[in-house]
Amino acid sequence: MNATKIKCTLCGKIFVRPTGQVNEARKFGWNQFCSTQCMAESKMTGTELSCANGTCTKKFYRPPKEIKKVQRSFCSYTCAAIINNKLRAANRPKKYCAYQNCQRIIPQDQKYCSRFHSALTRRISSDVFRKRFKKKIESFYQKCGRIPVKREMYGVYREARKSFGSWNNAITAAGFIPNPVLFAKRQKACDGHECDSFAEKIIDDWLYKKHIPHKRSIRYPNSQKLTADFVTKNQWIEFFGLAGEVKEYDRSVQKKKRLAKKHGLPLIALYPRDLFPIRRLSKLLLK
Repeated sequence: MNATKIKCTLCGKIFVRPTGQVNEARKFGWNQFCSTQCMAESKMTGTELSCANGTCTKKFYRPPKEIKKVQRSFCSYTCAAIINNKLRAANRPKKYCAYQNCQRIIPQDQKYCSRFHSALTRRISSDVFRKRFKKKIESFYQKCGRIPVKREMYGVYREARKSFGSWNNAITAAGFIPNPVLFAKRQKACDGHECDSFAEKIIDDWLYKKHIPHKRSIRYPNSQKLTADFVTKNQWIEFFGLAGEVKEYDRSVQKKKRLAKKHGLPLIALYPRDLFPIRRLSKLLLK
């Protein structure tokens, strides 16, 4: 076999190649390489770059298109994340401790520079809330002549429990005596009527302040046991405080409604939602 010595187009190394292949390459103007590695390197038109992460000493190859797309080139996602995170942190606004005039710079995921300042802030917030809560209770008492129940102070109920431990503790701390259980004890209304619950007392007092004459515990026609909570000139008023909670109570409610319908009595049914948190008595009874 005839062979000819030629020079590698890339590295300049002299190597031996069959004469026929050499002549063919010269005929078509092909480059000739001593190895496949030199052939592959000859097709690389990009640039060897150094990683933009100053602490990294790696060098890597990038094609021309990829070099144009970015301002900084990195050897890996890890190095890119290190530099980009540092730049974001440097450009991010400084965050200061939330405690009053403390000017200490803190990490972005924190609110206070120390547990001490966090505790002081909670204490100040709690003291401010206690003062505002007491004023709310006093204002409600002056307006309604009684202290509110939980449902009437829904906006501050959770915070009151958090600050005082319980709703009754909050009422006591404000200088008042807690309300009795809504449906447990008999109460005396402003006009002297005996009411079966605190909720009924609220209704009785409302009728009294509106100067609406009313009677308590009036029997339904043809019934020896069932009585209406309130009877005015034009209305029979019932407060169904335990509706949907006790089956026997629900049966009694249905009996009262049937009797009212049978005898043409203008029955007004009231439920806890009509008293708490927003009182709807004027809308339901002043028709």
